[in-house]
Amino acid sequence: MRFFSDNAAPVHPAVLAALAEANVLDTAYDGDAWSKQLDGRFSDLFETDVRALWVPSGTAANCLALAALCPPHGAIVCHRDAHIQNDECGAPEFYTHGAKLLLAEGPGAKLTPWAIQAVLDATRNDVHQVQPHAISITNATEYGLVYSPGDVAAIGDLARGRGLGLHMDGARFANAVAHLGCSPADITWRAGVDALSFGFVKNGGMSAEALIFFKPELADATLYRRKRAGLLLSKGRFLATQILAMLDNDLWLDNARTANAGATLLAGAAGDRLVNPVEANEVFLRVTPDEAARLRALGFDFYDWGPGEARLVISWNQQAEAIRPLADAIAAL
Repeated sequence: MRFFSDNAAPVHPAVLAALAEANVLDTAYDGDAWSKQLDGRFSDLFETDVRALWVPSGTAANCLALAALCPPHGAIVCHRDAHIQNDECGAPEFYTHGAKLLLAEGPGAKLTPWAIQAVLDATRNDVHQVQPHAISITNATEYGLVYSPGDVAAIGDLARGRGLGLHMDGARFANAVAHLGCSPADITWRAGVDALSFGFVKNGGMSAEALIFFKPELADATLYRRKRAGLLLSKGRFLATQILAMLDNDLWLDNARTANAGATLLAGAAGDRLVNPVEANEVFLRVTPDEAARLRALGFDFYDWGPGEARLVISWNQQAEAIRPLADAIAAL
């Protein structure tokens, strides 16, 4: 009955089992047997050589990636509604030691090359203005829209043409891949992405996210940044084992498919109440305050999302039978 956030979902049993198996003596920090597997496992997944670092939060993954792509005197172009702009308490500026966020527009928190170009063109190329060094996009976006391989490639071409790095905030990367049915490589490095924050916590993990560098040399300085930021955990094997458990047998993808299917079920009941197309595991509805109160009176919990809107998030563990009562209640409004 709770549709607040996939951050609050239970930990998958396979992840809990992996944590128990890792509860043995091993090397500290990231020198353990589990952490040493990450580069190889993610290189196989993405069909190219990558460097993969575990971090304990999505904020850490995003901000370490941005610090690798942008100097303190530089700027990062992102959407006005991006998580790094609205929900990370200034962490990008903190981790980059002062880089500026330049805000672009686009429906559903989704950027286009034209929106990015407008921001770039408005910046004079002189010492009095901060110069862009990177672009950050979110897949799936804060409003549940998904960038296709073509969408990302168009932005990647712009980034390369302007000499900019490209970061992807993939807190719900699994949901985007599940929706598209494509190879993870097709919406990342093949389309020009340099660094990916690969989310696991929202999708069944407990306390581990992956930071993937498609330019492996970017990882070298990031190892020091991770330590300096207090993010090099002494028992890193407990983060690495969570990630490996999610990669085994494509559990990360199966979980995302379940969540996406639940959102599709709600979308079918919502009809013209939908604010945006449902492409991942988030549903945004137009509801009056009275209608929202009626849903809550039936026991359903969710966030209000601006005047006359509600956000419903489906988690990996919510099967159709748990979602159908809400779908019926929405249809009956």
